[in-house]
Amino acid sequence: MDIQLFDIQTLKSPHDAHKRLRDEAPVYFAKELGLHVVSRYDLLRQALRDPETYSSQVGDFLQRPQEMRFQGASSETQETVQKLRKQLVPEPPTMLTLDRPKHTAYRSLVDKLFTGSRIKSAEAAVQNVIDEVLDALGDETSVEFISEIAFPIPLTIIGDRLGVPAEDREVFERGAGVLADALRINMYEDDEFIRRTQIELDLQRLLLRILEERRREPCEDMISILANSRLEPEDRLLTHGEAASILRQFLVAGHETTTSAFGWGMLALCEHPELQDELHAHPEKIRTFVEEILRIESPVQGLPRVATVDTELGGYRLKAGDVVMLRFGAANRDERMFEAADEVVIDRPKAGMQMAFSSGVHHCIGAPLARQELNLGFASFIKRMKNFSLDPDEPAPEAEPSFVLRNLAHLHVRFQWR
Repeated sequence: MDIQLFDIQTLKSPHDAHKRLRDEAPVYFAKELGLHVVSRYDLLRQALRDPETYSSQVGDFLQRPQEMRFQGASSETQETVQKLRKQLVPEPPTMLTLDRPKHTAYRSLVDKLFTGSRIKSAEAAVQNVIDEVLDALGDETSVEFISEIAFPIPLTIIGDRLGVPAEDREVFERGAGVLADALRINMYEDDEFIRRTQIELDLQRLLLRILEERRREPCEDMISILANSRLEPEDRLLTHGEAASILRQFLVAGHETTTSAFGWGMLALCEHPELQDELHAHPEKIRTFVEEILRIESPVQGLPRVATVDTELGGYRLKAGDVVMLRFGAANRDERMFEAADEVVIDRPKAGMQMAFSSGVHHCIGAPLARQELNLGFASFIKRMKNFSLDPDEPAPEAEPSFVLRNLAHLHVRFQWR
C-alpha cells in the first residue's frame, strides 16, 4: 500500500486513509516512521488487553515532534534551548509510559484524585465555571469558539482542582498550551522555540513551588493530595521529577483533550442543525452525543506500544522491539463495530464502547472528569444558545497536524441567545 499516513494533509484529515487501512491492511508498516500501525477495533482491544506483550515503555517516542523542531533550529537557538532545558528538573516515566508493577504504584496514588465522590462533589463548581465563561460573552453572537469557550472552560477547571493561585494563572495557562503543542508537528521560528522552552520551564517551576507550599500547608486541592501521598511499596513522597511528570500528564490529558472534544462537538452542531433541535428537545441524549463526538473525532488519535516478544496480531508478524501505533481514531470508526460509523448517532446503543479514553490498565484516569465537563458544557450551550452555524466571513475550521492529538486550531461560530 502507498499511504503516507503521517504526512501533514493526512494527519489533518485521516479518515479515508484509516478506512483503507482497516479494510486492506489492519496492521500496516509505516516505513516513514518505522511504526506498525493498528487500525481495527478488535485488534486494538486485543493489544490493550495484553500489556505484557505490548509494553507502554516507549522511551522518547512522544518527544519526536519536539526533537524535529530542535533539529530544524539554528545552532545558536539549539544552544539557548539546551541551556534552558538543563534548568528543568528531569521527569522520569510515571503513568503513561510505564508497565506494571511500577505503573500500578503511580496509578494507585493518583486514583484517589478521581474517585466518583470527588467528581460528583465538584459538579456545582464545574457548572459555575461554564456559566461564568458563557456570561462573559455578554451580548456577543459571534465567537471564536476554541479560544473563548472550549479552551478556558477545562483549563479553569483543572487549574481550580489543582489549586493554582489566581495570581499564577497566566503562567499556568501559557504553559498548558505549550505542553499540548509539543505533541503537534508545527514548526516555529527560532525566537518562538526559545520562548516556548522558557514557558515550559516557568510552568514546571510554578507547579513545583506550589507542591512545596502544599507540603508545608496542605489545602483541599489535587496538588496537596499529590504532594503528601506516599508512593508504595517504597513508602515515600514523590520526587520533584515524578510530581512534575504526573502534573504534565494531568494538564495535557485533562485540558487539551477536553478542549478538542468541545471543538469537534460544536462543529458537529454547526454542520448538522437537526442535532441542535433533537438535543434541545431531548437533553437526556446529550450523554450519547458526547460519546459519539469522542468516538468520531477521538481527541487522542493514537499512542505507541512496543512488542516485548515475537508475536502476531491479526495474522501479522511482529518482532520483539517493534513499535506499534494503536490508532484509536481509526478503530473508533470501524464499521465492524459501529453501524454508520462516520455519523453522529445520538440513539446509538452502547455508545460508551468507543475507545477515546483507551482501555485496560491504561484507561484514562481523568475520563469521569472529562465526561462531566462535556456533558454539563453541551447541556448549557443547548439550553442557553441556539442556531449555531459556521461564520462564513471567517476561515473554515481545520485540524492541526499531530502524531497523537486531534484538535481544531480555530472555530468561528455564529449563534443566537435563547
